[in-house]
Amino acid sequence: MARSVAEAQRPPRIAMLGGTFDPVHLGHLRSAVELREALALDRVHMVPAARSPLRDAPQVAPEDRLALLRLGIGDTPGLIADAREFSRRGPSYSADTLAELRDAYGPEARLVMALGHDAFMRLAEWREPHRLFELAHVVVIDRPDHEAPLPEALGELLAGREVETVADLMAEPHGRLLRLALPSRMAISATEVRRRLARGDSVRYLLPEAVESHVLAQGLYRETGREGR
Repeated sequence: MARSVAEAQRPPRIAMLGGTFDPVHLGHLRSAVELREALALDRVHMVPAARSPLRDAPQVAPEDRLALLRLGIGDTPGLIADAREFSRRGPSYSADTLAELRDAYGPEARLVMALGHDAFMRLAEWREPHRLFELAHVVVIDRPDHEAPLPEALGELLAGREVETVADLMAEPHGRLLRLALPSRMAISATEVRRRLARGDSVRYLLPEAVESHVLAQGLYRETGREGR
């Protein structure tokens, strides 16, 4: 959508939404769209991790996950399939990706790292967690059914950072935390999608049609020796 004059004069609003996207599903994509709407973002960089330091290795090759992400995004305005982490050696660290985005968009850009509740609960275990806030805001896509107490180290990391509104978040380029409940809250599990694909079960309405067609045509996630249904 076209930016108004006022929007064109304000600093850019950019989000990074990382993940393994193994495979990308409708929950990922709907969250990205609703995140963009809720924060009035100019762009959401969907960044597949080459190798996550805190998760098992993805099941398919990076180029396959990137191809699926591009198919899933299609021509959706404001969403970008960002392959920058595939060009690095070793694990994919969010601080390094945020540093690149900060360099690209400038010191006044409102840069946001969005993440789900499970990843948020382990944020203090990430590499250079304080640096994340020196580079960006953190927006947690909340799960309304999950209210576990914060680990002590996470509570210390977040002390004094949390704000209540988008306006408060966007008043500064970085350093704040906002919890955000998105409207759809599509509880789709990539793990369950992989299991269904491995068994040859239907994944209709869990994946975008273009992603489903490509996965099935290429035999991705299929258990060796299983016949099609």
